[in-house]
Amino acid sequence: MTKHPVLIDGQWRPSTGQQFFQAVNPRTTEPLPEQYPVSPWSEVEDALHAAERAAQAVRGWSGSRFAEFLETCAGLIDERAADLVAMAHLETGLPVQPRLKEAELPRTTNQLRQAATAARDGSWAEATIDTASNIRSMLGPVGPVAVFGPNNFPYAYNGIAGGDFAGAVAAGNPVIGKGHSSHPGTTRLLAEAAHQAAVATKMPNGFVQLIYRTGHSDGAKLVSHPALGAIGYTGSRSAGVVLKEAADRVGKPIYLELSSINPVYILPGALAERTAAIVDQFVSSCLMATGQFCTNPGLIITLAGPTTEEFLRQTTERFAAAPVGTLLSEGVQKNLHAGIQTLVKHGATLLTGGSTGGGAGFSCQNTLLRVSGERFVRDWEALQTEAFGNSSLVVVASNEAEVLAVTRCLEGNLTGSVYSANDGSDDKLYESIAAILRQKVGRLLNDKMPTGVAVVASMNHGGPFPATGHSGFTAVGFPASVRRFAMLQCYDNVRSNRLPASLQNKNPTGSLWRRINGAWTQADVPAGNG
Repeated sequence: MTKHPVLIDGQWRPSTGQQFFQAVNPRTTEPLPEQYPVSPWSEVEDALHAAERAAQAVRGWSGSRFAEFLETCAGLIDERAADLVAMAHLETGLPVQPRLKEAELPRTTNQLRQAATAARDGSWAEATIDTASNIRSMLGPVGPVAVFGPNNFPYAYNGIAGGDFAGAVAAGNPVIGKGHSSHPGTTRLLAEAAHQAAVATKMPNGFVQLIYRTGHSDGAKLVSHPALGAIGYTGSRSAGVVLKEAADRVGKPIYLELSSINPVYILPGALAERTAAIVDQFVSSCLMATGQFCTNPGLIITLAGPTTEEFLRQTTERFAAAPVGTLLSEGVQKNLHAGIQTLVKHGATLLTGGSTGGGAGFSCQNTLLRVSGERFVRDWEALQTEAFGNSSLVVVASNEAEVLAVTRCLEGNLTGSVYSANDGSDDKLYESIAAILRQKVGRLLNDKMPTGVAVVASMNHGGPFPATGHSGFTAVGFPASVRRFAMLQCYDNVRSNRLPASLQNKNPTGSLWRRINGAWTQADVPAGNG
């Protein structure tokens, strides 16, 4: 039985830990043979000190150096695609096609390449020059970043290859990747590609490192360590809040993606026009990947009436007839079932499903519930319990005022969607909902389900707590996501030869956008200024 090493200070080395764990194939519920270490604190601290040394070594490097690393890493991942797909399928049960091979893995390498483009361009740093005062500032690297990857995206959010990793590197920071216990083998393969890329592009030892698991108390010590600059975390609300408390105590910026039920409003005119089409879109979105997306539509809000009852009838039939998918782990199965039970306890009625089983391995029946708007408003906190998986709750409001009351009760979410009539008959209600909903979600959608997350510069994959830890930032989209892992660095009357290239009078690339004396320009600082 193989015991895998950790990647620390530029070397794969045997762990000094005495505890090991195994991934579990969720389709068979059997443990896989490879063992992975639980790193003791001494090992975590070694990684922190190595990252600190690496941060000093790369200080002042141009963005093109980090871009070269990111592009090389993306190419090496492409070369390992077959092995990565086979391993992730084994560890997560997610389908090879289209999910892993055609969707998530290309998205991951695309993110790395987009981050490289942002790093090479450098305009993300918002270089600002005021010649009268000779004060200049720009965003610069914050220091070593720890990235905690989740269970549901083995590539695109992975601690050593995903979006947070890409953003942190593009900003010029070393990364300590923290693997997820559900897919350590996949993470190991990605870390091998990252390490190979680091060697090929002459990055210092400790620029990319990997630990698989720590004890809970050591995780809190990690995020509050003086050597660490920032943290990116995607995972459960309960664990994320513990880490946030530890980081907040010492003022460390921590960017969280926690829980979201992503409310979808289906207004009366839209149902009257196209019930069958909306049913198709909702069922597909909710049951896709067994509901294990952070943007899964976990809450539907509609008005009482015959069209709503027809929507519920058709949706219930479709949920009951659809195949039951495999969940990522036994823990996901337990938490999903517990979440459903909490909803029922607080007044929701099961329309179909509600029990574990029904599919291969770890699974839970496709579950649809309903509750009145009045009951939701009365017990809003419990009825927003996230049932992460193939489940959704339909809130049936008795009138428009109740729809708005439900909306006011919503916690922060990644997304909010509104389906309205094409003939304008829902417009007045839409405007009333949107006025409230806009402040509660990061991304507002019209007439579509929220499960697609395009990796484009305009995307916001964030929102008010508990969706994320900071509502002003996004985990998806470049260059915006890079800025999370940077600090504003100000230079007051600093000699020109001591300034970063981006703040010197001459534009270092000719294409860099800088704000000079209040105007964005790609020009040099005019002669006689500064």
